[in-house]
Amino acid sequence: MKKADIGVIGLGVMGHNLALNFERHGYRVALYNRTAEKTRSLLASAKPDQQLIGTYSLEEFCAHLERPRRILLMVQAGKPVDDMISALQPLLEPGDILIDGGNSYFLDTERRHETLKDTGILYVGMGISGGEEGALWGPSLMPGGPYQAWENLAPMLRDIAAKAEDGEPCVDYIGPRGAGHYVKMVHNGIEYADMQLIAETYHLLKNALGLSAYQLADIFEKWNQSELQSYLIQITAEVLRKRDDETGHPLVDMILDEAQQKGTGKWTSQNALDVGAAVPTISAAVDMRILSAFKHERVQASRILSGPTKAYQGDPANLINLTQQALYASKMIAYAQGMGLLRQASLEYGYDLKLDRLAAIWRAGCIIRARLLGDITAAYQSDPGLVNLLLAPAFRDTLASHHQALREVIKIGIDLGIPMMGMSTALAYYDAYRSERLPANLIQAQRDYFGAHTYRRIDRDGIFHTEWT
Repeated sequence: MKKADIGVIGLGVMGHNLALNFERHGYRVALYNRTAEKTRSLLASAKPDQQLIGTYSLEEFCAHLERPRRILLMVQAGKPVDDMISALQPLLEPGDILIDGGNSYFLDTERRHETLKDTGILYVGMGISGGEEGALWGPSLMPGGPYQAWENLAPMLRDIAAKAEDGEPCVDYIGPRGAGHYVKMVHNGIEYADMQLIAETYHLLKNALGLSAYQLADIFEKWNQSELQSYLIQITAEVLRKRDDETGHPLVDMILDEAQQKGTGKWTSQNALDVGAAVPTISAAVDMRILSAFKHERVQASRILSGPTKAYQGDPANLINLTQQALYASKMIAYAQGMGLLRQASLEYGYDLKLDRLAAIWRAGCIIRARLLGDITAAYQSDPGLVNLLLAPAFRDTLASHHQALREVIKIGIDLGIPMMGMSTALAYYDAYRSERLPANLIQAQRDYFGAHTYRRIDRDGIFHTEWT
């Protein structure tokens, strides 16, 4: 039997669909899953002419792979990845390529790279975005690791990746060591922020105007034909339009208001503190998911803590228009925070990230794909040294015309007692970044007062300390 071009270990939804994606593009694929039933199930559902090879031991799996072996691990992040690497290592040879396609923490990827470096096994940490549909029909791929591995994998990854409107594959070499998983982590952080901003918009319009889920679906569907066009806006309209078969109500109204998380948003916020980048809107999105989990406490607090009781008295059409502008403005600011973190991390970790290329490979296939990414790509192509996306002419001009709407919408939310943590932090970031002078001088004076931490002056060079009492 002809040997396989690539092997996939882990046949959950993502691994299953990626295997079919490779096969559809002409590659022979070896399959292995810890529980053999998933392998048998995939083979049973396959067509007779599909180039899929089922294997039931790691020895058999590796024996069916063309050399150098290319192995895609689609197992749960954390210890299962380490366990699988340990099991595979004795069966592999120098030049073989191990690809971790899960949501592994980038520092784990860095560690695994160091562990395998002297063995000659090429370890690739590859971010994959697009969910199960993207895995099957074309995801956005973010591979990092040895460039030698990228040169080997590039043709097949370009084949299976999503294609942007200009036909360009949504995959590129990201950088060394853990760069691929780092970029996927920040991608997910931006995703958290984007989802939170959309949720706040939904919450405001639902409560201020008393709109039904179906009316809101019409609004989001219309917005998806505007500058807000994106995958998340599209699916928001579809989610809002879905009817619950059991009750006949909109399904979204029957879902408990507790948003779960797998940790990538939290990692993004934590790492931003480590490298000294400000991502308040991403952090706000994480905080709101945490707050949502306190459902029992919130129910009790709603009966004890007071807040505004007045209703919105303005023009509904005007509020919808303002909210559309506010959502776009806050979305731009959230992306600017994420790109700023990537820029800072690239310097910190020596990743040499190309921000224009990152934006380009997010234009299709991935969860945060949006029309806006075309503007982001163009901004960094025009000015590769751009220190903050907000300074790019297109973003500067749009925010000049939209920031007032963002202010108005936040005020309305405050007046109605509707939490707008994502939008509020986006505006605060914008106002802080455009401020020539911030009150940090007072903070530094306080630090010098109680801890002799010193300060600098605006009128001459040097480091100073004052005996304040």
